[in-house]
Amino acid sequence: MTTPPLVAGVELGGTKCIAILSSGPDQILEEVRVPTTHPDETLPALEAALDGWRGFAAIGVASFGPVSIDPQSGDYGKITSTPKPGWANTDIARRLGARYGVPVGFHSDVVGAAMAEARWGAGQGLRDLAYVTVGTGVGAGLIAQGRPVDGLTHAELGHIKPPRLAGDDWIGACPFHGACVEGLAAGPAIAARTGVKGEMLAADDPAWEMVVDALSHLFATLTLTGVPRRIVLGGGVMVGNPGLLPRLRRATAANLNGYVALPEVAEMDTFIVPAALGGNAGPLGAVVLGTLALDERLRRVA
Repeated sequence: MTTPPLVAGVELGGTKCIAILSSGPDQILEEVRVPTTHPDETLPALEAALDGWRGFAAIGVASFGPVSIDPQSGDYGKITSTPKPGWANTDIARRLGARYGVPVGFHSDVVGAAMAEARWGAGQGLRDLAYVTVGTGVGAGLIAQGRPVDGLTHAELGHIKPPRLAGDDWIGACPFHGACVEGLAAGPAIAARTGVKGEMLAADDPAWEMVVDALSHLFATLTLTGVPRRIVLGGGVMVGNPGLLPRLRRATAANLNGYVALPEVAEMDTFIVPAALGGNAGPLGAVVLGTLALDERLRRVA
């Protein structure tokens, strides 16, 4: 049996970054965590860790975004128009590739988590799924035939603007779109509306009705793409509120109203499920991205 190659997986998060040396969830040989401050501090700290590791054949990076994922683009491998101070236009992939001389896989953090859940987690055995994170922001990653659904750039489905519930005229918390899904349902949006963090908000608080409505419209939209055989949910808002999942299943089914008449969708208890990998989904997703980059280089050489 061939031993999978070791990959340095790097998750760049909004508050912290995690790097692991691994070939999968059962073999994490090294791990380091550094705070996400300024790139002049954070990236050298990550590189100092990688400098001491031996034997990795590739690097994968799953990053907060927006990010440039088109290898033909001049800004490929960069964090682009992020509002995070100091990080806009920061080069990541080409910097690491030049330093270590190995293939570098690069994508958004939500797609990285989707890849990990598809390979080892709640989507194991499925080549087509969606992963949605509901935390500081709302992001969605689509996987088809085992690979990210990519085109001009990565999906930003957390920023679609859903229909509003009657009587709800709150402006929303997204600085770009106001009452998009992220502006209505992310952790900071819940706190801005109620004055209470999402994980602390009472399960019977009426604000959850607006959160459920916005997210269920996103889930219905994902279903209507025809791609996911399962929708996997992660992020702090989901983890901190276990009673949210049944409401989301019911609301998504109501929004679809039987239109996608397939057994996979009809069984909402197995169609919309919690993530299985927890905090490891991001860095393990980076490992998958690095593995794909290595496979691509080997195919070109063969």
